Amino acid sequence: MLDVIIALIPAMIAATIIFGFRALMLIIVTMGACVLSEYLTRKILKRSDTIHNLTAVVTGILLALNLPVTLPFWMAALGGVIAIVIVKEFFGGVGQNFVNPAITARIILMMSFASQMSTWQPPLNYYMFRPDVISSASYFSASQTGQKIPSLLDMFLGIRAGSLGETCALALLIGGVYLVARKVISPVIPLCFIGTVVILATLLGGNPLYQLMSGGLLLGAIFMATDYTTSPVTKNGKIIFGVGCGIITVLIRFFAALPEGVSYAILLMNILVPHIEHLTIPKVFGEEAKVK
Repeated sequence: MLDVIIALIPAMIAATIIFGFRALMLIIVTMGACVLSEYLTRKILKRSDTIHNLTAVVTGILLALNLPVTLPFWMAALGGVIAIVIVKEFFGGVGQNFVNPAITARIILMMSFASQMSTWQPPLNYYMFRPDVISSASYFSASQTGQKIPSLLDMFLGIRAGSLGETCALALLIGGVYLVARKVISPVIPLCFIGTVVILATLLGGNPLYQLMSGGLLLGAIFMATDYTTSPVTKNGKIIFGVGCGIITVLIRFFAALPEGVSYAILLMNILVPHIEHLTIPKVFGEEAKVK
């Protein structure tokens, strides 16, 4: 988990540069809400303290990076409580949750506070507590409404509207390379996820580079789809999981009413993980065939 936090530092720095000091404050709020929720919940349930394993810190950072900088702090804190108490601790704590806490909390916030979760702050337009900020269109909404879309260079550097951690592709790629080099994650799921989106989007007439760098694809593929607890452990399972995430993401992006589908894709595939692993568990070497 410490390696994951280190890998997320470039994205946090980029978010602070692009959206201002309030982005850093939002990250601190969600981290604090997650850590405090885990501590109090385990105290109430008389379970051992697990704050030291840093999973609550990682959940808080990932949740914050999936939020717009304009989101009220109390909503961000509520998301942290939902991620830890409902999604994680109610199912037994670390290693027992069957869906990703940060993604699930983000989806619940999107359904509960649709307007606040879809208000995007223009990049490099800093503010602190003013509620009357000028909203900006994300790449998907801009492309659907015919507005001017950012250049590929701006997409790569993160000079565009979006959630805190999804805009700067460069920062996310640096973090992903670090995690693979440290052997914290396998590159199988991210490559299958991203590759499937790029191939299918190209076949459907989309621009593959924009599809790659838009929305939460890189953030989701590198940091959330690879979660140990909610992703397959077998190699074939990882391939199926990554390809499945990519297919669902493209179907939502191109054919559904929602502009983005990464979170929903990962959540749906999380639910299918037990079945995927059951189908892809290799046979034990030397195992005798069952007598019919």
